[in-house]
Amino acid sequence: MSDQLSAPKGVPEYVPPQSAEFLAVREGLAEPARLAGYQYIELPVFEDYNLYVRGVGESTDVVSKEMYTFTDRGDRSFALRPEGTAGVIRSVIQHGLHRGQLPVKLYYAGPFFRAERPQKGRYRQLQQVGLEAIGSDDPALDAEVIAIADQGLRDLGLTQYQLLLNTLGCAECRPGYRAALTEFLLGLDLDEATRERVKLNPLRVLDDKREQVQQQLHDVPLMIDYLCEDCQQHYDNVRQYLRLHGVEWQEQPRLVRGLDYYTRTTFEFTHDLLGAQSGIAGGGRYDGLMAQLGGPDLPGIGYGIGTDRTLLAREAEGLPPLGSAPTMVYGIGLGETARERLTQLVAKLRHQGISTDMAFGGRGLKGAMKAASRSGSRWAIIIGDDEAAAGTVQLKDLESGEQSEIEIDQVPAVLLDQQPEGNKDATQ
Repeated sequence: MSDQLSAPKGVPEYVPPQSAEFLAVREGLAEPARLAGYQYIELPVFEDYNLYVRGVGESTDVVSKEMYTFTDRGDRSFALRPEGTAGVIRSVIQHGLHRGQLPVKLYYAGPFFRAERPQKGRYRQLQQVGLEAIGSDDPALDAEVIAIADQGLRDLGLTQYQLLLNTLGCAECRPGYRAALTEFLLGLDLDEATRERVKLNPLRVLDDKREQVQQQLHDVPLMIDYLCEDCQQHYDNVRQYLRLHGVEWQEQPRLVRGLDYYTRTTFEFTHDLLGAQSGIAGGGRYDGLMAQLGGPDLPGIGYGIGTDRTLLAREAEGLPPLGSAPTMVYGIGLGETARERLTQLVAKLRHQGISTDMAFGGRGLKGAMKAASRSGSRWAIIIGDDEAAAGTVQLKDLESGEQSEIEIDQVPAVLLDQQPEGNKDATQ
């Protein structure tokens, strides 16, 4: 007998009943984007390796340490996607979406891959819902993007999270800040690898989580003190539009993101109850990325929300599970003729949008009723020989225990009348 196989370490699986909540969370995070006119894009799970070298940044941990890479039989180098923005930009350029209405407003959902050290909330296959708006540098768009992320989290019942906000300046004002930051950092007691990182991208050192580094950064220069007039005005306007959206935030002048393409507006949603892995969403503006990837020099802004961490945040806040029972109705046929009549009825109910399961394996009434209760269905339909001959069914309310006999042709109408209003609309 062979050893039992299991999923790779660091790859979470969502099986029933938790999978219903996973789907509900993913849909809940996507719905505010759809309501704001964002359209869905389905991205490749792997891309040309150089897309991420050029788009994310060779000095980032994502590219230098965390990507899953492989060479195919044609000796081409690919990487499993570690994030979504670079792939979206590549797709927009390739398919000419930027030649239509601007901004291009897209959202996506699915798995991303990073060679992390697995722990709760930090996975090698992580699930995200992301959004990108490309083609406008309007600060009102920045605020809309942030407000959509905030709305998704609020719609899922979360209350104990914080929005951290910062600006990283632009190509005009960042060089002066970079020079001041580099000079400051090279004066600290840093190991050789960190000093090399300072030379490549000093902003990345601000994101270093090690205590011995953070203790030395109390007097570090801040980007907010080096902003040019345009960047200052842009940041002021973003904050004003956030107020109009009713979004609250905290200023975090040392906030940077783990990817090199960010400019100006930068943000992160954190949840204190998640411990070390407190970040549940983050993003920002990336105005030079499209040109860097071979397209026109159009600005953009976006975010990624961790579906896994949103699930963990709901659990940490003690919120009730989302997702409904897989079926509304459970059918029980007692005898071959009754099973044939039941099969026809089940098919008719499903065609009318009523979720229906049925007992298999020739169970008796007692065993079939236990299965009906375990299914979570609201209603049980029972057909025996007498009902099959009379063209009727026994309809039992599994919550109240009430049972009545109705004509088999009336079953769809009766059940449709019992569905919630939203479900009724979907079947009409």
